[in-house]
Amino acid sequence: MPVIPRRKGFFSGFAALVRMRLIIPLLRSKKPPEFTARGALVGMAWAMTPLVGVQMYLVFMTWLGTKRFFNWDFSLPVALAFTWVTNVFTVPPFYYAFYVTGKAMTGTFAERTTYAKFAGMLKEALHEGGIAEALKTTADIMIRDWGVSMMIGSVPWIVVGGWLAYRYVLSFARKRELIRQKRLEKKAQAEQKTIKDIKQETV
Repeated sequence: MPVIPRRKGFFSGFAALVRMRLIIPLLRSKKPPEFTARGALVGMAWAMTPLVGVQMYLVFMTWLGTKRFFNWDFSLPVALAFTWVTNVFTVPPFYYAFYVTGKAMTGTFAERTTYAKFAGMLKEALHEGGIAEALKTTADIMIRDWGVSMMIGSVPWIVVGGWLAYRYVLSFARKRELIRQKRLEKKAQAEQKTIKDIKQETV
């Protein structure tokens, strides 16, 4: 009897996505901790905007612009990975949070749309495609009555999210660098001990 492979659940699929897009780029980075953390800052900042479908393109343009005009560099793979914080699973709640925050900031909180209606409208606007389709989707969302609130409301999320991503990744990368240095030191000590033992045996 053939074995039917089990389908991955929501959380296992999301965990795999996080590992592939976020954790692995962090672990593989060989640059200084600050370089990696700057990538997290830029990626998270763009992820915390309602520019659905074009965050990765905007990260790439930011990378080109900051390197050329400001001599300020960051990890492009890490930045691109962090845009996946807002993905197919998290877009509706994140974008609704932007929308509600914007309504609160503009004093129109009582006029807010319910989450169910908002998520339905967002689902209709979102669809797969290339950059042209992504730009069309973004424009479609922004011209709706809740687009302005989302843009305004995303500002504190951009600031706080970018800062938290920077601090967390900087701490994580520094710990990883410290562990790597200790391993290299132990390896060097072991090699020196081996050489010393060999010399003693040959005397």
